[in-house]
Amino acid sequence: MRRIFAGSARAGLAAFISATVCAAAQPLTIEMDPAKTQIEWTLGGVLHTVHGTFHMKEGRIVFDPARQSLSGQIIVETATGDSGSGARDRRMKKEILETQRFPQATFAPAKIDGNIAPSGQSEARVIGTFELHGAKHDVTIPMKFEISGTEVEAAGNFAVPYVAWGMKNPSTLVLRVDQTAQVQVHAVGRVLSASAGVY
Repeated sequence: MRRIFAGSARAGLAAFISATVCAAAQPLTIEMDPAKTQIEWTLGGVLHTVHGTFHMKEGRIVFDPARQSLSGQIIVETATGDSGSGARDRRMKKEILETQRFPQATFAPAKIDGNIAPSGQSEARVIGTFELHGAKHDVTIPMKFEISGTEVEAAGNFAVPYVAWGMKNPSTLVLRVDQTAQVQVHAVGRVLSASAGVY
């Protein structure tokens, strides 16, 4: 009887471990939380550095632990740009970002350089396409991840050479600013399920 019970216990444990591993290996659909996600930008200049923010409209990402791949899209509304100066922001939206013509900026991840753990902390570079001002650009973003249960956090930063990407240089004869902005992202989301779709 003891042998039968021990055998059944081992079989049950093996089945549980197998099911757990299979579940962890399934693609995870992650819905980002706009209220908790922070997108900040920094633009250096001769006299001072400008700091600002943007708001994410929505985002949904699929993470496949087995293939170590990402897909999906994150959407940011360009008209939400805020540097704390009304006059500066109006000029930024009208002349540089041209938010009437290009109301959204999007990031679509394509692949991972490194490994993202299905739970706990990890670091990897996310490679994808950033669409801004009507043009798509390949970017690589070093990121830190933390997955705990259904909660997901990701943080990283990348450079946006907006002038080289075809946007207007806002510098004047008096005020000179950098031609590249730095963007910092701290995204927060939750796992929906292993089968939910992406848009």
